[in-house]
Amino acid sequence: MRSDALAAAAELISGAEALLICAGAGLGVDSGLPDFRGDAGFWRAYPPYERLGLSFAEVADPVHFAEDPELAWGFYGHRLELYRETVPHEGFAVLRRWAARAPAGARVFTSNVDGQFHRAGFAAEQVAECHGSIHHLQCLEPCTDEVWPAGELSVPVEIDTMRARPPLPACRNCGGIARPNILMFGDWSWVPGFAQPRLDELQVWRRSLRAARLVVVELGAGTAVPTVRRHAELASAASGALVRINPREPEVRHGRGISIASGALEALTAIEELLTTRR
Repeated sequence: MRSDALAAAAELISGAEALLICAGAGLGVDSGLPDFRGDAGFWRAYPPYERLGLSFAEVADPVHFAEDPELAWGFYGHRLELYRETVPHEGFAVLRRWAARAPAGARVFTSNVDGQFHRAGFAAEQVAECHGSIHHLQCLEPCTDEVWPAGELSVPVEIDTMRARPPLPACRNCGGIARPNILMFGDWSWVPGFAQPRLDELQVWRRSLRAARLVVVELGAGTAVPTVRRHAELASAASGALVRINPREPEVRHGRGISIASGALEALTAIEELLTTRR
């Protein structure tokens, strides 16, 4: 990490009146969550899928819930338990402290479906999850637009085959197969009813800022699925106050911004140390 980039980031954050945190999957790596970057990373985390010749994009596909629901729920049932057991790393606490100091408030825009921001103590109204959440369910069809909490749902999974054991989660309205309320690859059946209000509220908040100094901190968002990067760039377009933290793809190609080639926890800790020295 370059010291000048860290110092510039600390300067921006110390003067922020509003803070927007944009987070991709790389943020969770420091909490011990698997890195699905490329087939090799996915297969390291889930060897049975390498034997089956299935990539992450192929497994994370709603078609499997209709054609082979035991395979589909094997993957998502395992992930549900993994996310429940994962403790957010200290970088989340750093972000919470920064958010608490922003007089015009703070919000989170994330493609992560793991619920880690909620577990780290961010208020529900602060977090917009553009791809939904694994902690909520919907009907596969769907028979209605209802979305409901997964609650204490537990899906037994045979680890050797990554297949779920029946009975599988069922829609509480029609009794058919239920699925996670996650926007998957090639997904035309996702019900956005739970996620959309938070996304709408985020836009309202952004418009309410007017001339307030907004700083966007983007973490762990790559170019393979560029949703988070694009949102961060658009949000920071007027001021150029973008801090991009990414160990592999930190470059800011459009407009102005600060690039930090680092994992999230290392960079957040270093910036926080600089901020603490200033106070």
